[in-house]
Amino acid sequence: MNTTPEPAGQQRTKPQLSEAAKSSLSTTHNLFRIFLVTVLGSFFVFQLDISYLWLTGILTAASFVLGILLLVRAVRLKESRLVLFGTISGLFVSLIMVLVILAASVFFDEFRDYQQCVREALTEQAKSGCQMAVENSLPRLP
Repeated sequence: MNTTPEPAGQQRTKPQLSEAAKSSLSTTHNLFRIFLVTVLGSFFVFQLDISYLWLTGILTAASFVLGILLLVRAVRLKESRLVLFGTISGLFVSLIMVLVILAASVFFDEFRDYQQCVREALTEQAKSGCQMAVENSLPRLP
């Protein structure tokens, strides 16, 4: 199982980056991390309580702004595909969150009543009753 060493000329090495390129890459990665935190934060804050809908909206708006900045930066500077794919995926999740926020805004009272009912429910039957109550309070489609 002896392997023969390859000639030194055929080894693949990464090109050395200048200080400006390293700084740019570091900035892009930091923006990407902040973007991910805002996207995940908006999702998890929405899960906490409907009363924090305003914070969810702020985080979602911030994720859109950061996502677009990051997308432009990733394309312009030809950053890694992982950053590009992550940014596009995060923007898609942010778009879904906008739809969820709009639906929660329209039916704010129903969501609030349902969350309060579920918090006080001790059994699965009581939780099921909460679900039936919210279904009956929503408008019917013709």
